[in-house]
Amino acid sequence: MPRLVPRVAQADPAVPHEWEHRPVRQLHPWAWWGWAICASAAVSLTTNPIVIALIAASVVVVVLLRRTDAPWARSLKVYLFLALVIVVMRLFFQIVIGGVRTGTVLFTLPSVELPAWAAGITLGGPVTLDGLAVALFDAVRIAVMLLCVGAANSLANPRTALKSVPAALRDISTAVVIALALIPQMIASIHRVRRGQRLRGGRRRGLSALPGTVLPVIEDAVEASLQLATSMEARGYGRTRTTGEQRRGRRQLLGALLAVLFGTYVLLAVPGTTPGWLGLSTAAWLAVVLIGSAVALAVWGLRVSGRQLGVTRYRPAPWGSPENVTVACGGVALLVILWLISSLGVPGEMNSMQTPVRWPTLPPLAVVAALALVVPGFTTPAPRKSP
Repeated sequence: MPRLVPRVAQADPAVPHEWEHRPVRQLHPWAWWGWAICASAAVSLTTNPIVIALIAASVVVVVLLRRTDAPWARSLKVYLFLALVIVVMRLFFQIVIGGVRTGTVLFTLPSVELPAWAAGITLGGPVTLDGLAVALFDAVRIAVMLLCVGAANSLANPRTALKSVPAALRDISTAVVIALALIPQMIASIHRVRRGQRLRGGRRRGLSALPGTVLPVIEDAVEASLQLATSMEARGYGRTRTTGEQRRGRRQLLGALLAVLFGTYVLLAVPGTTPGWLGLSTAAWLAVVLIGSAVALAVWGLRVSGRQLGVTRYRPAPWGSPENVTVACGGVALLVILWLISSLGVPGEMNSMQTPVRWPTLPPLAVVAALALVVPGFTTPAPRKSP
């Protein structure tokens, strides 16, 4: 009789180890949004294409280093395509409709003058180097601002971001979460229905397969909604504020709204030509004070209003040192650009939309702003990606 030798179990490389199941520390989504908003604001303050290109490169590097495998993390290509469309359309309208007609004439198109009811616009005509350069600089700035928003969408988990909003905005965040989850769930339902049809031998495609797909998708959506409602009801989902209690925080929010209106009016309508401290006029400083007061009142009102709601959060996103570093890097970049465009900096080098157009130069401090924006790509926790 052969002797049975016990075999020692070997670790299967296909089975993940215990440490691979441990949750990875993910950056708070609002930290990414704060970083991206600072980068977008810095881009909006300058038309220097070299500075804008450095900021765009920093944003793309951070996205490539810190994005996850989630579906929303793959949206950078879409925003890059939209940015390219903005640049192409801006140059197209500059060539066809015109704007800046001064400078060296590159070529001349046949011109057609529209009637008076069309504002007397002339289509075609001379296309100049200065006009194309000004249109290009303006389009690149708008495109990179859109790219910064796309970076925030690629890095921040939208559900976690909406879950982390103040309790006073709970109803709005719930509606936004449902709206964001509608399209992905519908697409997943369509894939499940089509896969089931193929397994049963279905060969229809295109419009002929639409009647056999719509009804199962609607039935799947209704069933998923009922399951979600049942689970939410079982967990006691809802707010605990009594109906007879008066809502607080309205005065603070109303004051914030008025302060924003007056601050915007002073910033846009009140002239201020005499530069003061840090190169800003008295009207500009008054606008800054009003808008800052509006932000403080809004935070106060939201905190007072949120204390009336007994809202709990499942696994709340922590805010620690990586989040502070990320937001601080965005703030440093914004402050550097503000310094450069002020009278104490080099405002001429930061504005390239001048006629005649001259070759832009790179201020040394702009490199510091770009480096500050790329720091979160190396100091934040690295996401875990599937092999």
